[in-house]
Amino acid sequence: MATVTLTLEEYEALRALIGSERESEGAMEEAKATKPKRKASAYNRKYSKAFGQVKNRYMKKNGGWKKDGFKRAAAAARKLCK
Repeated sequence: MATVTLTLEEYEALRALIGSERESEGAMEEAKATKPKRKASAYNRKYSKAFGQVKNRYMKKNGGWKKDGFKRAAAAARKLCK
């Protein structure tokens, strides 16, 4: 194999060129593949509202969840949706 010697500037320019090609290819693929978002169901909207009302009971003052807090908050929100 032939040996190729690059200066640091040449190497960085080559890496930048490769990176920009990947970004542009990825952007083109994402633009083609984007799907429209689905509308949230009535149940999902009710659950979201109920969870927002209930979650503060199961959170600590510093913003973290109490022990099994998320699980119990989700169960309470489901119960409110019925």
